[in-house]
Amino acid sequence: MLALPKVVKSSWKDRQGPFVFATSDSDGNPNVIYVTCVNRYSDDTIVIADNKFFKTRENIKAGSRGSLLFVTGEKKAYQIKGGLEYYVSGEYYDDMKRWLDPKYPGNAACVLRVEEVYCGSEKLSD
Repeated sequence: MLALPKVVKSSWKDRQGPFVFATSDSDGNPNVIYVTCVNRYSDDTIVIADNKFFKTRENIKAGSRGSLLFVTGEKKAYQIKGGLEYYVSGEYYDDMKRWLDPKYPGNAACVLRVEEVYCGSEKLSD
């Protein structure tokens, strides 16, 4: 795993609008959704609340890797790629339930393990 670079951690606070979350099915067909309930668990782990996943949930359970993209107020785009895990109980699920607005169902916690980070087309390593 890779820790999020400093520039991404500071830009995270300046993000605008929803995140874009991409997965793929076992045939490689992409699925892209907007997600708003996302939180940094640690420097190398991001949690995404499954509030209304369907295809995304199927893709994660089938072993899909994922990509999460956000844009800052300065219009810089950051993309975070990595392996995905799905939890309906345990540490990550409990953490997600703590920060998730209770108006959302929080069916499960999807964990993205940071492996690659980009700003536009530039790969970041920091």
